[in-house]
Amino acid sequence: MPKSLLPWILVSQRLGIALLTLVIVSFAVFFATELLPGDVAEILLGQAATPEAVAGLRTAMGLDEPAMHRFVGWLVGLAGGDMGTSYVNKMAVSDLMGGRLVNSLRLAAVTTLVSVPIALALGIGAAMWKGSMFDRVVSVATISVISVPEFMVATLAVLIFAVWLGWLPALAYGANVDSWSAMLRAYAMPVITLSFVVSAQMIRMSRAAVIETINTPYVEMALLKGASRRRMVLGHALPNALGPIANAVALSLSYLVGGVIIVETIFNYPGVAKLMVDAVATRDLPLIQSCAMIFCVSYLSLITLADLIAILSNPRLRR
Repeated sequence: MPKSLLPWILVSQRLGIALLTLVIVSFAVFFATELLPGDVAEILLGQAATPEAVAGLRTAMGLDEPAMHRFVGWLVGLAGGDMGTSYVNKMAVSDLMGGRLVNSLRLAAVTTLVSVPIALALGIGAAMWKGSMFDRVVSVATISVISVPEFMVATLAVLIFAVWLGWLPALAYGANVDSWSAMLRAYAMPVITLSFVVSAQMIRMSRAAVIETINTPYVEMALLKGASRRRMVLGHALPNALGPIANAVALSLSYLVGGVIIVETIFNYPGVAKLMVDAVATRDLPLIQSCAMIFCVSYLSLITLADLIAILSNPRLRR
């Protein structure tokens, strides 16, 4: 087999594993929502509904069919772009999620634009001056942030910026953003919270990747030849650490998937996560399942992207 085909075989294997994982996750999501307490028909009709009316509604909604049959039909529809119809709103799930998905993607994009440059600058700087006071301060700060859960960071942000200082609103509506100042006020609180969590992971992983490259023989040889530490890191170590750094960025951004659920709920941000939380309260199964699959696909895509970057950037993994 030609060696040039080995990377593409590994890429095909990763993509196949990702597809298989997505099918397994869809199975888990569907049957996990089936285990939620309560009956959808009874919730929709109310406590005064007769057993005949409940049974009729279950038949009309197809809930009396075997669970595996409904799972296959849902999976086929999902593959074709049909997310089903909301039980509560009587609307297509895709229509309900359209604007909410845009809001969530906008929040994730703003968080990425803020967190990635700051995290890379701090991580590379800490690696460049390893053992210095700057490195110690950055390391202690990142460990402290990682140890604090997202809801605590969000609560502290509300307490400091909204209650004590009064600079920012406690809720982020994400609508009617017609100026830079309005956009700053709408997105500042959730972006601050998400950036803290994402940046902490990215700083540690970027620092470790650059330090590992600095310890290689060819970089140490450049230092022995008289190269300054700045030139050694930026000119020799950093270009060869781009693969691990890109891998660290992709892995760190995957934390957005879990953090955005907490942040959107706390700040009442009109995104997909807030929509899923509301759907759980009304037991709107098609809406819950579709929202959960979006988060699973997002997380799996980032993890797969990190694997592909690692394969294509590291010659040792190709063998």
